[in-house]
Amino acid sequence: MPKLGMEPIRRDAIVKATIAELGSKKSLDVTVSQIAKRAGMSSALAHHYFGGKDQIFLAAMRRILSDFADEARQELKNAVPQERAQAIIRACFAPSCFTPDVIAAWMTFYVLAQTNDDALRLWQIYQARIRSNLTHALRPVLVDPAEAAENMMAMSPARHPAPSAPHSARRKNRNWRSITRCVSSTLCSRLKNDKTEHSDPDGGSAERDPLSRRSR
Repeated sequence: MPKLGMEPIRRDAIVKATIAELGSKKSLDVTVSQIAKRAGMSSALAHHYFGGKDQIFLAAMRRILSDFADEARQELKNAVPQERAQAIIRACFAPSCFTPDVIAAWMTFYVLAQTNDDALRLWQIYQARIRSNLTHALRPVLVDPAEAAENMMAMSPARHPAPSAPHSARRKNRNWRSITRCVSSTLCSRLKNDKTEHSDPDGGSAERDPLSRRSR
């Protein structure tokens, strides 16, 4: 009879082994036996705890998304209100999201989401939450925060998984710099527009419309 309290430990071991095995194989061509062997248990136990390979993959996908959420919460906790959008993007580029195993797992999960409804639903929830948080973070400073959020997502791993190429770290840094420039340029443009739209011909400042989002 299994020892009481062992199930969470074994489940955790299987999930970690799945991410490591996907990182090693760099494809979905991974068997439950290979995962169980890496986790140090029988494939029968892995099936007992999860039910099948797809369920194991989904549990690993949830773990990676949960780890990302922890990164985002930590970044947001330390960010001032004006820098919450940058904090979310920093979480997307956190070192924990760019280990070789996690990069490979991201790629395989992205492929899985093309054919598995549950994986697709997780992917869509992940993207929707980032989009919602970015939009919320940008709302106090931009007239159209939704468009800006889409632009930022388009350049980050939030839209597509990180590449597993040897130069992924270099590409990560390049993409992070591009997004930072995008945010700075958008905010600067907004400030310039504010000065233009709210100044009168005599050089004074006109009273802001209390219903305008910019005045909130």
